[in-house]
Amino acid sequence: QRKNPFSSDDRLASKPAHTHRGDPTYGRPPEGSRTEQRGKDAHSHVGKEVEELCLIIRNTGEVGEDGHVSVTFGQLFETYVTISNKVVGILLRARKHGLVHFEGEMLWQGKDDDVVITLL
Repeated sequence: QRKNPFSSDDRLASKPAHTHRGDPTYGRPPEGSRTEQRGKDAHSHVGKEVEELCLIIRNTGEVGEDGHVSVTFGQLFETYVTISNKVVGILLRARKHGLVHFEGEMLWQGKDDDVVITLL
């Protein structure tokens, strides 16, 4: 459907997208759009939360023999949950960016309280 069926206007509802998987704009919002700006704002917000999480690990953890700061998930959860309820998601993002290391795919409150999280 190239016409908007909910409008009496004969304008095109939107321009057809002619991008392909190899195109650098594939899967991205149009440049300068509000959608692009919302994505940039969200990325910046999450980045700040990751920085804050690393700071909390540095402040609450203990320096090991290897020089890295480590904290258990239970201790981190108790400290960070008063700041944000997204502690596990932020930890996963921090690991994705190579800032922290912990064993396992996912951490669960109670079950994984003794898992060591190391700040890299």
